[in-house]
Amino acid sequence: MAFGRLERTQGPQPMSEINVTPLVDVMLVLVVIFILTAPLLASSLRLELPRTDAASPGDAPKFVSIALDKAGQAFFNDQPVGPAQLAERLAGAARADPQTEVQLRADAAVPYGRVVEVMGAAQKAGLNRIGFVAEPRNP
Repeated sequence: MAFGRLERTQGPQPMSEINVTPLVDVMLVLVVIFILTAPLLASSLRLELPRTDAASPGDAPKFVSIALDKAGQAFFNDQPVGPAQLAERLAGAARADPQTEVQLRADAAVPYGRVVEVMGAAQKAGLNRIGFVAEPRNP
């Protein structure tokens, strides 16, 4: 037996590469957790709401359509009408609901004066909400 230094084995060397396997495992576990909990978060509160007639959903806004063709002929909801019939139908729509909107569609060739006459008839009947319908320009 000799008295000398004992031979040492070298310890493990530090790794210079990242081990990706644990990272992938953790990410897959997180994906599974999110998949399972997402439906629970969307509808977590169940309520049985009371029923009442006052809480009815809002009705769609009411409107009437007036169209003027190239000749200046008026159409009320796509039915041809004369000036007297137009005024009568507009008055009837105003009596039914004063908040009724008039959607005015006029051909580009219709004189401005004819459009103003129809607008005046609508306002005289009590319908002040008038919308002009147009098509967008082609790019």
